[in-house]
This record gives sequence, C-alpha cells and structure tokens, in this order.
Amino acid sequence: MPFVTIDGQPLHFIDQGTGPAVLLAGSYLWDQSMWAPQIAALSQQYRVIALDLWGHGESGRIPDGTGSLDDIALQALALLDHLEIERFTLVGLSVGGMWGARLALSVPQRLNGLVLMDTFLGVEPEPTRQYYFSLLKMIEETGVISPQLLDIVVPIFFRPGIDPQSAMYQDFRASLAALPPERLRESIVPMGRITFGREDLLPRLGELNAATTLVICGDQDKPRPPSEAREMAELIGCPHVLVPEAGHISNLENPAFVTETLLGFLAERHQ
Repeated sequence: MPFVTIDGQPLHFIDQGTGPAVLLAGSYLWDQSMWAPQIAALSQQYRVIALDLWGHGESGRIPDGTGSLDDIALQALALLDHLEIERFTLVGLSVGGMWGARLALSVPQRLNGLVLMDTFLGVEPEPTRQYYFSLLKMIEETGVISPQLLDIVVPIFFRPGIDPQSAMYQDFRASLAALPPERLRESIVPMGRITFGREDLLPRLGELNAATTLVICGDQDKPRPPSEAREMAELIGCPHVLVPEAGHISNLENPAFVTETLLGFLAERHQ
C-alpha cells in the first residue's frame, strides 16, 4: 500500500487510474474507503488520489506541531508534490472541505476545480463547538468511544430515516468502537479539536474561483445543514446542489447521484 512520510509520520493514500488528477479528502472519523463508489467510477477516466487523515485508516498519528487545518492542507500539498502532481481537482467532504478550501486558497494556480461537500468554512457555532469538545473530553478521559457515546455520534453522520441495522451504519459503528485508546488520545481527539476549533474562512470565500467551484450537500445533513451550503455558495458565487435522500456522508447514502454530479463537474473542467 502506498505511504509517504510527511512531518515524520507515514501518510497512507490510494492512487488509482490515469488522467487528470482528482484528490478526494474525506470526513473526520472515516478513512479513504468511504470513497469506494467514487474511486471505482472516477478512476476510469481520472487519476484518483484518496488519503487517510492522520490517525485514521492506515495513516500514522498526527505529527508533532500539527495545530491547525492550514497544517493539514500543507501536509496534503506535500503528498501531491511527492506524487509530482502539479494541477488537480479537490473534492473535500466535511473536514476534507475545511482543509481543502485552505489548500485551494494557498495554491489557486494549481487548482482545476474545487468541490465542497457537506462542509462549512465558518467557525463552528458556539453551542455545537462546546458540545463536541465535551464529547472529545469524555473520549480522551476514558480512552474509548463507549456504547452510549456511539449512540450519540454514529447517527450524526446519516440521514434520520436510515436503517440502523444497515451494513453501512453497523460497519461505521464497529470501526469507531474498535479504535484503540492511544489512537483516540494521540490523533482522533486532537484532530477533532482542530476541526471544531477552526478559524472563520467565510470572509475569504470571495477569493475562490466561482467558475470552477461547486458546493454539494445532503438534503438531510444534520451537522452541516443545507442552509450552510447555500450561504457558502452565495459568498463564492458558485452553484450548489442538494443530494436527495442523503445525510452528512452523502456520497455513500446516495452514491449514484454524487458520482454522476462529480463526473459532470469534472467533464466541464477537462473539455
């Protein structure tokens, strides 16, 4: 499996297909396998790179000195430089969009396109920030995501009507329950604090290229509701698309719709 050492830690990534490069940046608490439907489809025409966030999947722990989403963006850029990829389209879901937008703003000349999915580039609203920080503190103190916490955390990622016995739901729950204490304390909790303690990027959204940017959001996304997607799209001046019958991980809840939308967007970038 491909790894590259960045800031002293092994970063794991998938590199599949040939053609124009597409970087897939996923959600907190999910690894690159969340993109499986999109990797299978997009890699028929594009070179698709999907990375595991620090402490997620096969990647090592969060490197010392990593304290912000800007740091995460620079580390992703180091991966692209390692792969000798000059120009790329970035598709970022949730925290992937949060650091992905920072990457887009730092190297606009290297971007073919930017898709912001189920994400929000403003600060975390104070009540939810405090709530998430309290959950992270519980995980840090106990070294486990308890069954009671799983009952709170897992449903956040899916639309309200999902069958909790479905394989997607149960597999995600099992993956969180299996996280070892050191990984939780060294990477998952710090990554959560970086994510939910992020700085406000809304004032800079006008700097993004509206002609090559798209905002996508599950129509039933609870943590990142469609109202946030609309606000960002208006600030950027770009289109936004709602994914029907989908929550936060919209690319897995309605993979066909999301894949078709991405293929359409990429075709416009590479006519």
